Amino acid sequence: MTEPNQIQLKKGALELCVLALLARGESYAYEIASALAAGVGMGEGTIYPLMRRMQDDRLVETRLAESNSGPPRKYYRLTPAGRAAFAAQKREWRTFTDAVNQLLGER
Repeated sequence: MTEPNQIQLKKGALELCVLALLARGESYAYEIASALAAGVGMGEGTIYPLMRRMQDDRLVETRLAESNSGPPRKYYRLTPAGRAAFAAQKREWRTFTDAVNQLLGER
């Protein structure tokens, strides 16, 4: 797969990945970005615009908390709408990947 195709594929799954991470509990953007970099190889720069959009869409809410090292951190957590979006996107992802796997002869 070419690099542009890999990037597009990852971007398409990015919101679902963030929702999945936040379904485990609240987190701050750098922590989310680090988990995405380690898990799916997405760069840190992609997370901040997505977090803003998700906040605008009311999928996440934030709170500020003091940090032991530096300025306060903005923690994100799922709203009820975010939990519903995660459940819906997870179902859609599974349906999609099952269909692709079937076409690839892997199921």
